[in-house]
Amino acid sequence: MSNDANRPIAGAARLELVDGVALLRPEDSVFEGMLSGFEKQQRGGRRLAAKTIRGREGQLRQFSLFTNEYPWNWTSSHMDEWMTSLISEKGLAHSTLRSYQLTVRLFCDFLTSPAYGWADECEKRFGTHPTQICHEWNTIQHLTDYEGQGERRPFTREELQKFFDYCDDRIEVAARSRRKGALAAYRDATLFKVLYGWGLRRTEGCKLDLVDFHRNASAPELGRYGMLQVRWGKATKGSPPRRRNVASVMPWAVEAVEDYVVNIRPRFGVPDHAALWLTERQGRLQPREVNDRFTAYRDAIKLPAELTPHSLRHSHVTHQIEDGVDPKFVQDQVGHLYASTTAIYTAVSGDFMNTMMRKALNRAFERDADLGGTG
Repeated sequence: MSNDANRPIAGAARLELVDGVALLRPEDSVFEGMLSGFEKQQRGGRRLAAKTIRGREGQLRQFSLFTNEYPWNWTSSHMDEWMTSLISEKGLAHSTLRSYQLTVRLFCDFLTSPAYGWADECEKRFGTHPTQICHEWNTIQHLTDYEGQGERRPFTREELQKFFDYCDDRIEVAARSRRKGALAAYRDATLFKVLYGWGLRRTEGCKLDLVDFHRNASAPELGRYGMLQVRWGKATKGSPPRRRNVASVMPWAVEAVEDYVVNIRPRFGVPDHAALWLTERQGRLQPREVNDRFTAYRDAIKLPAELTPHSLRHSHVTHQIEDGVDPKFVQDQVGHLYASTTAIYTAVSGDFMNTMMRKALNRAFERDADLGGTG
């Protein structure tokens, strides 16, 4: 037990630097040792993805180049100056800036932790030690789960109907002209309906396989399409994709996907392929191709440019709430960890707001009348 207690943990200075050996370039060697130790701490202790770890190392190297200082000389002023530079020169988004700040804060936590011994090592070699330079007063706080562009919005019901009508029209036009594009047009029209009908993100939809649909004992009338397993849900940073099951709640969307699977997909000529959405080259449909088709359709019928494929997911949330579905059920369906995120996605229509206001007023008047009657 005593030997284990004295053994340094992964990422500790004692494991990255050799005691008693004079370093040719001590500053550079210690900095590289710190980065190597931080990588081991994230990979072993926190089980973060390799891509996340590489990205954080790149950010730390950027910061070091900007300051022209090593971590044991970094100060809060350096952090302020870097943020000012990133905002004024690169115009980085709020969420990106916060990600950079998080990286530096975690690195400083690692360096200042007694468990890893880096502060003692720096004191011994350079007469100073690293400190935490990210504080509540000089970093961006993560107050909401959604930090995307504010102009993004859901479709109105009229816009959605116009969009789906145009999708169906493109199928008929392609079929009449006997062009190869008829299969792709049918596939894309169905995909857009699935993104809306199940409230999916674009990538979640593209990565669906045939086997992801399965029966729901509570909805036998929907056959094998009563439930959808989403295996590639949006991951939290450094974690694997989150899975969820989404109950089918729009029978017309079930009919559309069943028709596609039975009558259209076999005509792509690769029955053994796992993917739900196939290309004419017999591969899996990619998100960029969905973007291109969506943009072409949207612009052709002169819908606003702020509508994107993700607006179909927004619309699912909004229209479900307008139709009186329990918000907690909607939250679980679309895979939001927090109710506040679902609330941000919701942009109920003016008619819905007026209806809710009228109901609230009617209840208030009834209560007032009852109170008056008791007097």
